[in-house]
This record gives sequence, C-alpha cells and structure tokens, in this order.
Amino acid sequence: MKTVNIMIVGVGGQGSLLASKLLGRLLVDEGYDVKVSEVHGMSQRGGSVVTYVRFGEKVYSPLVTAGEADYIISFEKLEAARWAECLKADGRMIVNTQEIDPMPVIIGSAEYPSGILEELKAKGVNVDAIDALSIALKAGSAKSVNIVLMARLAKYFDIPYEKWIAAIENTVAPKFAEMNKKAFELGFNA
Repeated sequence: MKTVNIMIVGVGGQGSLLASKLLGRLLVDEGYDVKVSEVHGMSQRGGSVVTYVRFGEKVYSPLVTAGEADYIISFEKLEAARWAECLKADGRMIVNTQEIDPMPVIIGSAEYPSGILEELKAKGVNVDAIDALSIALKAGSAKSVNIVLMARLAKYFDIPYEKWIAAIENTVAPKFAEMNKKAFELGFNA
C-alpha cells in the first residue's frame, strides 16, 4: 500500500491538533503505520499552523514536502492558498470557507485577499469548499469546525462511519462527545 500524505492547516486555536490526533487514532485502529508531526507555527498567537499525518504499510517520516500531499484540510481560506504548493497534482483540498484576518489585516496595513478559492481552482487545484463554521454552529459550537472538516475528509476514505464516531468518543473529552458527534454527522451529510 502506498503512503497517504495529509496536511491539516489553519490558524492557532482552531483545533488542528485535535483533528490530527483524531485522525491518527482512527488510522492506527485501522491497522496502519501512522506518523503525526508536531505543530509548526505560532499556534498560541493566532499564526499559521500545520500538522502532517502520514499513513500506510510502513511510514518512516512524518513530514510532507511540496507536491506530496494527497489531501490538504484547510481550516481557513488564506491558509489554503499558503499551502497549496504542497498538494499533489491529483490531490484534493478541503477548504473551510471561513476567513480569519491575519495581523496585517487586523492592524489595517493590508486587506484580506479576495477570490482565493477561484484562483486555486483556476490553477487546477481540486477544491472541495465547505462552510464548516455554519455547520459547527448548528452542532452547538464554533469549536467543532475541526470535526466538521474531518467528516468531510471521511467521505474520501473507505472507513466505516461508525469507526469515525468511535474515534471521536476515544479522542474528545466526554463532556464534548455528543456535540462533536453531531458536528461529524452534520458535516458528513453536508
């Protein structure tokens, strides 16, 4: 089996660590050799964050380089543009349509770029855009955007729905399990 490379990109505080932990647990439970990277970026200051999840029969390194990602899950549109060069030509990018202003926009020295998804598509990127924030709010909390995005990723994997739910139950704090399972259900059916 070939190694599958996944990048989870976003802004600090969006839950990318939990998403990578959930995905790693699920894949280990499925019998794969899995490597999950450390977080890169200024995660505690709202900066760009990336984690890597690689799985297959035998995986030797957790890192994904330019042109190697089978999937990029982007928690925010600008991060999708920032990391697009890492996607394989036939890879897929799942993008939350949410916009989170970076510091230059917050202080007024720049404007948030428009047309990001259209530019990516024009460059041949296979974009699967989803309003994960609205779905997360329907589930009960904006903090479940990460689970909504994992549900969208689940559509591309041949792993039964129930196993994803079990991974959620084994990964998230019990008091948040029901809300996250609802977020997964809504995201999966979106």
